[in-house]
Amino acid sequence: MVQSYSAQPEYRTPHASVELFQLIIYTPTFILGLLFNIMALSFLFCKVKNLSESTVYMIALIFLDTLLLFTLPFKIISYHLQDHWNLGSVFCSTLESLYFVNMYGSILISLCICVDRYIAICYPFVALTLRSIRKAAMVCALICLGTSAGTLSTFQLHGKGHNISSCFHNFSKSTWQNAGLLSTLEIIFFGSMVAMTFCTAQTVRCLRRHRKPDNPQTHSTRAERIVVTNLAAFLVCFTPYHVAYLMYFLVKNNVIHISFQQVLRDLVQVTLCWANLNCCLDGVCYYFVLKDAADRQRQKSHPSSLHSYFPTEQSCFMLFPSAAFTGGSLTKK
Repeated sequence: MVQSYSAQPEYRTPHASVELFQLIIYTPTFILGLLFNIMALSFLFCKVKNLSESTVYMIALIFLDTLLLFTLPFKIISYHLQDHWNLGSVFCSTLESLYFVNMYGSILISLCICVDRYIAICYPFVALTLRSIRKAAMVCALICLGTSAGTLSTFQLHGKGHNISSCFHNFSKSTWQNAGLLSTLEIIFFGSMVAMTFCTAQTVRCLRRHRKPDNPQTHSTRAERIVVTNLAAFLVCFTPYHVAYLMYFLVKNNVIHISFQQVLRDLVQVTLCWANLNCCLDGVCYYFVLKDAADRQRQKSHPSSLHSYFPTEQSCFMLFPSAAFTGGSLTKK
């Protein structure tokens, strides 16, 4: 016989090790992520002279990552306070909205970057028609507007008309019974994962096909390694959480035995913390790649626009985790 929700025990006390893990991960993630994202933005606005499709996506992604980073200190506080959140229900719902909406907005922007890069490298002549700064800006705006609509759901995570006593966790039973919410989030991630895997595989294939015959490297070039690292970072950061989230949903709906609830609850918190490392990794990569782009711009004041579309190894050097290649601002040494 299926056990009812009312009969399920609530596991509200987290393991101290989970709280310690969050503190260890979130503290450097917040400090370094904020630092490198701000420095990356400064390079974008002060050093990179010409906007391109990739820099438009980059600005949007840095913006979303930065908004998410600002919620991390409050997430640490909320997990420590548990059932004694005293900063207000509206403020809690606002923080949860910034956190979850920007996380999935970042996933979708990362997908767009990967697809944009795939088109630019594998179909350079088609890219002349499909790619433009205006189109990239419109795509980013649509994603931001679409994910912002998700605030309607995040403001109801704890139920309607309830004072929130625990922020970022202990969501209402109706939230865990909402199969539509689960399906939407899982489809966004796993759909993005499949599309990015396909685009990355095709991009690497195209890079190898256009490799110079006299290239001493027979299996992997620098550009290929960076493209693969892009996908690997995305999968390593986000996959554990979405698997844990699905498993915990099944426990809350009695598909998996209730004895696994405490373990999976802690696992959701740990993997969600791990997923936020992506914000820091992105910022670090943005900074160093943009710094390299600025150095190259100083060396060549009038780069050829063809490098935005043709898959030479030099232009593809600008590929990096969660970002696109910005070959339009580079030329060969």
